[in-house]
Amino acid sequence: MRFRRTLEEREEPIELNLIPLIDVIMFLLIFFISTTSFIEEPGVQVDKPKAATARQLEKNAIIFAVTTDGKVAYGGKEIGLGGVRPTVKRLCAKEPLQVVIQADNQSLSGLMIRVMDEAKLGGAKDVSLATEKS
Repeated sequence: MRFRRTLEEREEPIELNLIPLIDVIMFLLIFFISTTSFIEEPGVQVDKPKAATARQLEKNAIIFAVTTDGKVAYGGKEIGLGGVRPTVKRLCAKEPLQVVIQADNQSLSGLMIRVMDEAKLGGAKDVSLATEKS
């Protein structure tokens, strides 16, 4: 008895390679994380006053915080009143930026006005106060 050979090849199991798919997903994840813009808020917690005319913060703004005990902070670090003007000058070297002052509800108004003056003398485009929408 003679057996005939078939010309068909055996079917091998199909393997799905997931490594390129994982690479593409990781690339997309990194792309979206790196292109997302974040608004930096200082690490100092202040109780902002409420205002009905509050509006959204610009992306490119310099944010100073004025606390109840008379400290001025930028980026979570205390810089004092004397550090406001040099900080604004350094950050506004290429183009004038808006300065936002986050003053605590119980902070001294005199200190807040002095911070506003220092920011204007440093070359700020616009100086405004941060509030919460009521």
